[in-house]
Amino acid sequence: MTTDAFEEIADTFDFLDDWEDRYRHVIDLGKAMPPLEDAFKVPATKVDGCASQVWLVPEISGEGNAATFDFRGDSDAMIVRGLIAVLKALYGGVAVGEVGRIDAHAELGRLGLNDHLSAQRSNGVRAMIERIRSTAAAHHS
Repeated sequence: MTTDAFEEIADTFDFLDDWEDRYRHVIDLGKAMPPLEDAFKVPATKVDGCASQVWLVPEISGEGNAATFDFRGDSDAMIVRGLIAVLKALYGGVAVGEVGRIDAHAELGRLGLNDHLSAQRSNGVRAMIERIRSTAAAHHS
């Protein structure tokens, strides 16, 4: 169960054989994402466990079972901005109750990201996924 936006990224990755090209594509996705205003770069939105600075601001629309999850995010590292864009594609517009059912590790594995990120970056991605899941779970309960 993935979004059209994520499938589009997966299709592009299938087309890009070379890891360097994929890496550049992730950075381009991050560059295309609007920056987060400084007012949102506060301790409450900062994600701990990332080597670089990362901020995620959840945006939940609707009520009850009709509520959908999205977020805005930013980082001071270009590759991490790209990873935020990939996660945004994975989770953006998903029903709040479905967020916890997405196997982000498996989906990122389809892109080959798990194999090519440093241990620190992988920990940072895990921390971002955990923040997304806990935020959605808190809103859903």
